[in-house]
Amino acid sequence: MISFFRSLSNTNILSLVLVTVSLLAVSNMASAAENTTVVLDVPGMTCKFCPVTIRKALEKVPGVVKVKSDFATKTASVTFNPSKTNVETLIKTTANAGYPSTLKK
Repeated sequence: MISFFRSLSNTNILSLVLVTVSLLAVSNMASAAENTTVVLDVPGMTCKFCPVTIRKALEKVPGVVKVKSDFATKTASVTFNPSKTNVETLIKTTANAGYPSTLKK
């Protein structure tokens, strides 16, 4: 394997690196395209620690990619893979954490 790389010119190595990076970028874009983001209304937030509890609960759900909960707006923005979870599960998760929520319209 090492002798293979030694036989390559700098131009060939650069080409291999560019192809690899391009393939990784396309793969990541395809994964991101599969994700869905929803905003949940969580009216029961009463203090600055509530969003932390909500975020931690939602991050444990398989398929959840990103969570941002906000005390000022009493919302949680959740990015997830819909082939692994759904809005109903997210709502049930916040309720189980003590914070009933609904899908923001």
